[in-house]
Formats: sequence, C-alpha cells, structure tokens
Amino acid sequence: MTQSNITEILTQLGRVLLGKPEQIKLALTCLLARGHLLIEDLPGMGKTSLSHGIAQSLGLSYQRIQFTSDMLPADILGVSIFDKEQSQFVFHPGPIFKQMILADEINRASPKTQSALLEAMAEHQITVDGITHPLPSPFFVIATQNPSEQSGTFPLPESQLDRFMMRLSIGYPSAEAEIAMLKGHDQSPQVKSLPQCITQLELSQLQQEVEKVSASDALLGYILALVDLSRSQSEGFGLSPRASKALLQAAKAWAFIHKRSYLVPEDVQAVFSSVAEHRIRSSSQQQGEALSQKILSSVNPIL
Repeated sequence: MTQSNITEILTQLGRVLLGKPEQIKLALTCLLARGHLLIEDLPGMGKTSLSHGIAQSLGLSYQRIQFTSDMLPADILGVSIFDKEQSQFVFHPGPIFKQMILADEINRASPKTQSALLEAMAEHQITVDGITHPLPSPFFVIATQNPSEQSGTFPLPESQLDRFMMRLSIGYPSAEAEIAMLKGHDQSPQVKSLPQCITQLELSQLQQEVEKVSASDALLGYILALVDLSRSQSEGFGLSPRASKALLQAAKAWAFIHKRSYLVPEDVQAVFSSVAEHRIRSSSQQQGEALSQKILSSVNPIL
C-alpha cells in the first residue's frame, strides 16, 4: 500500500462532490479510523453522492435506507418468518446487512427505530428474537439528518449521537462549483460506475496503518486537556471516554492522510470540532459549535 491510494480516492471523490475537499477528507478520515459518520445538512447538498461515491471507490457493498416516521426496527434489521416446510422460524435479513449503510434522514424516524442501529454501530452485530447475527466487515454507517427546526423530525438522543465518531456539514457549494453544476457537470449518474480504487484487504491494511500512528505523552496530554475543559463547561455536555478515544483515532487518521506517522497538535485541531461538536452541544447546533471552538481556543498545546 502506498499513499497514492489515498490521493486517488480523494481525487475521485472530488469529482463527485465538487468544491468540498475538506469535507471529503473528514469523511475518509472517519472511515479510516473505523468510525461512523453523521452529516447534518439541508436536502440536496450531495450527502447521498458522497456516501455512494465512498462505497464505490472502496469496493464496499452499499445500501441506502430512507428513514420515515412510520418505519419500524424490523424494516431495518429483518424479521423471522415461520417456514411451514421446515417447521421453524427463518430469519430474513433486512437492508442493514451491507458494508456501508446510508441512513438517510435518520431523525425523521422515531427514537425506537433510531435505536435499532445502536447495537449494529457499537458491536457490528444485531440481535433478533434472541439470536445474534454478525454484520459484514467492514461495517460503516453514514447517517444524514435534517436541521432540527424542520418539521417532522425527532431529536437524536445523546446515546445515539455518541455512536457517531464524527459529524460534519457539507454546506452550500462555492460559486465556481455551482456554475459547473449549472453547466451540466452533474456526476450523480456516474457515481455507480466509479472505478474501485482499493481492495477490501488494502482498506483493512490502511486502517491498521492508522492505528500505528504514534502520539507522544505531551500530545495525549493536550487531548486530555481539551476533554477535561469540555467537562467543566456548565452549558454543555462533557466529552466521554469514548469521545476522547474517538478524538485520538480521528487525529491519527488525519495525520496518516497527510503522510505523517506521528501526531502533531494541528491533527487534533483539524478534527476536534467534527468529533466534539455533536457531543457537547446542549440545545442547538450553533451553541455546540461555539462551545467546541471556545474549548479549542482556550487550550494551548505545550509540546
């Protein structure tokens, strides 16, 4: 494996999602760190194209699940149906049995349905009627949610939010990118035919290389200082130990993408808001974003 594989993937995804190199890089960072990604944005921003493009580029089986208010957990996980010929219940797998899942508009479903993903995201398995079924490997969830002020949405509980390693917004395209779209530069129909850049074995090797990225004691102290400060902010929720691990893993993946085998403070700073924002916000996106930036600017790395 060479770093050229990463460059090839980023370049290919850049042709699918125009003018958003930072968001593409953060999404790939999340995958290489073995995490799940939450994208919060308005409809029509390219969330589906990005997730499908990642699946195609990495050769992963892909399934888009449209979440609705009347959806039940069985619609995602599957159901056991009695087979007369075998005189027993036979499990019929649901759409979650793919390597990459796009949980589209996840906050339009009820909390009960949202919770169907908890075991899958945490343990890469599901349990139906007391029987455990392993999910494919690798297993990666990209969930999208509409802004909470839109009608017909249910807030994601903190336990669900904490399962997502990173959260990001794609945002409106630049003027240049939107002009290209208006001129007919629409890559959506071509996403399904994108060439596979790496094999699943090579993807696994990349993830293993990410884990080997070293972090000095001083750098770990910097991460801990950020986490400790988040816990002292009375207006928000503090970062959990799971969040501190996620911050370290995401920073390692960011460093790896930038061809470094060791962490520097800039790696942590680059991913901090994406890892922390959705965990520490207490009432709104804007407040959480302000908190994450406030924490980041209040702690100086001393290495």
